[in-house]
Amino acid sequence: MKSVIEGVEVQDLRIIPTEGGPVLHMLRADSPLFRSFGELYFSEVEPGHIKAWKRHSRQTQHFAVPVGMLKIVLYDDRADSTSRGTVMELVLGRPEEYRLLCIPPRVWYGFTALGDQSALICNCTDIPHDPNEGERRPLDTDEIPYHW
Repeated sequence: MKSVIEGVEVQDLRIIPTEGGPVLHMLRADSPLFRSFGELYFSEVEPGHIKAWKRHSRQTQHFAVPVGMLKIVLYDDRADSTSRGTVMELVLGRPEEYRLLCIPPRVWYGFTALGDQSALICNCTDIPHDPNEGERRPLDTDEIPYHW
């Protein structure tokens, strides 16, 4: 999948069938998308719930969705970006859309579970969580041209 936002990258991930359940790759140190390791965490998204809007000033996000399906929306308002003003929608999840999404600093993002089951997102960041470098906007902000 080709990204329409500068610095955002999407990479197909391997699913290795094994007896008893598949092995799901996410991120390796030798991947061109890997920068450094900060922390890894999971976030559950319940059906009908929207988690938006957020961005980081220094942290890079690496999202994969091993359980369920998730619609992710990105918005670029970076003054120095060639894709300023661009909105990007994509779906991540198994089995058809198992991919790694790399979101660079200063790109807004939000997501919602698709269907009637919860989705589980795994995020591997390049720096540990720092509450002082994250920024939030309300779901219905006029600053982002997207309506859930």
